[in-house]
Amino acid sequence: MDRFEEMRNFVRVVERKSFTKAASDLLIPRATMTNSIQRLEDRLGTRLLERTTRTVNPTRDGDAYYQRCVRILADLEEADGSFTNADPKGLLRVNLQGTLARTFIIPALPEFQGRYPGIELVLADGDRFVDLVHEGFDCVLRSGDLASSSMIGRRLALLHEATVASPDYIARTGMPETLDELKSQGHRMVCFLSGADDKPIPLDFKVDGKLVEVMLPASISVTGADSYAACASAGLGIVQVPRYRVAEDLKSGKLIEILPDCPPDPMPVSVLYPQNRQLSARVRVFVDWLSALIAGIDFAGSGRAGLLADDFDAISK
Repeated sequence: MDRFEEMRNFVRVVERKSFTKAASDLLIPRATMTNSIQRLEDRLGTRLLERTTRTVNPTRDGDAYYQRCVRILADLEEADGSFTNADPKGLLRVNLQGTLARTFIIPALPEFQGRYPGIELVLADGDRFVDLVHEGFDCVLRSGDLASSSMIGRRLALLHEATVASPDYIARTGMPETLDELKSQGHRMVCFLSGADDKPIPLDFKVDGKLVEVMLPASISVTGADSYAACASAGLGIVQVPRYRVAEDLKSGKLIEILPDCPPDPMPVSVLYPQNRQLSARVRVFVDWLSALIAGIDFAGSGRAGLLADDFDAISK
C-alpha cells in the first residue's frame, strides 16, 4: 500500500477515534483499515494507537506522527494541484445549519458539482455544537458568534434579527412597549439551548447603542432552529430569529414583532474549518464557492423566503 494512503488512513482513524468510522468515511472495508495501520506501525517500529473497546487514541509517538502527516498530506495535495492543474477531488464532509442549507445552499449545489465533479459531498445538517475533527467533518456553516479558537473562521454575512411572538400570545400577555414592561408583564421566552453544554441564550436588545441581555422565564427549551421558530407560531413564547425566516409570517400577521426599535445585533454567519485543514484544496474551493454564493445572491430580487436586501448583508472578511 502506498505510504501516503497509509498516512491518510492513520489521520482519519485519529480524528474519528474509530477504525469503523474512519473506514466508512474513506469507503474502504474495516479490515483494510486495520491492516493498513498495522503495517504502518510495523514499518515505523512503534505503537501509534491505543485501542480500547470504546475508542482509539494516539500514543505520544502517534500524536507526533499525526501532526506531521497532516502537514505532509496537505502539502502533497497542494503540490499536485499546483503542477497538474487538476481539479480537487475526493470526499468532502460538510455540516450545515439546516435552514441556511435548505434555503440557500442546497438549491445552488448543482453548480458546485458541475464545477468540481471530482468532489463527493457528504452533507449533514443541524444546529447543535459539532466537534469537526472528532466527528470527521471538513468544515461547518453556523450562525452566531464564534467561540472556538481552535478553528479557522471566515465570516460570510450578517443576518438581521427580529423579536417575535404569535397574536394569541400577545392577546394573553400584552404587547410590551419597553424593556421594563417586557420584564414586568409576565412574559415568557422560548429558551434556545446552544453549544456542547446546552447553554441557554438570552434575548438581546440594543438600547441607546448598548447591548442589553434579558433572560425571561421559559416553559419550553429547544435545540433546533426550526423548532424554535415553530414554538413562537404555536404561542409558546417570545423568540429572536433571523428576519428572513419570519418575513412572510410578519407580513401575513401570523407573527407580530416586539420592540422593533430595540432590535438585537445582526447575527454573523460563518464557515469554520480545522486549522490543520486550511490548505486542503477541497475545503478551500468549497469555502470560496460558499463565500461567493452568499455575496452574489440578489436577495431583493430572488424572492427566497420573502427576503429583503436589507435583511441579509453579505460581507467579505
